[in-house]
Amino acid sequence: MFNFVVRYLGFLKHVPGAGLLFDAWLKIITLVTQPELLDWMDEIENEVLRWEGVTKSIHKYGGVQFNYHRKEIGHIHGNGLLDMLLSRKLKQELMGEGMVLDHHVFKQTGWISFNITTKTDAQYALRLLRMGHHLKQQRTSLSPGRDHQAALPPIVTVLA
Repeated sequence: MFNFVVRYLGFLKHVPGAGLLFDAWLKIITLVTQPELLDWMDEIENEVLRWEGVTKSIHKYGGVQFNYHRKEIGHIHGNGLLDMLLSRKLKQELMGEGMVLDHHVFKQTGWISFNITTKTDAQYALRLLRMGHHLKQQRTSLSPGRDHQAALPPIVTVLA
């Protein structure tokens, strides 16, 4: 359904509020068909908002957007689809492992899509967001003299 709308009705994104309305509809369907997914999305949101410099906003096409100092880390649509920007190299590695998909619109970029359908997927989505957060920290480099070659931070699993 989501892919159909993106492919054939994508022009509606230029209609003010249409994306937000569609995402609200996705969330209602998710509530009926997979209510636990909404719980996992809430747990992800609560964890990500604990990270340094992270705030949330409404994504322009619907869903919850996570920002690091006003720069988007990624966003989750009402059906559990996580979209986020990584480096092209990291995207290729993750796609090579079969873990993420090329973004449903922005091909040939660092954007990825990841469908959250299980508790394990929710944990992996949290890991992806942690990677995105780390990349944003490196790029904005708020503290001079910081070691920019440091490894990705350990992932804390909060979704038990």
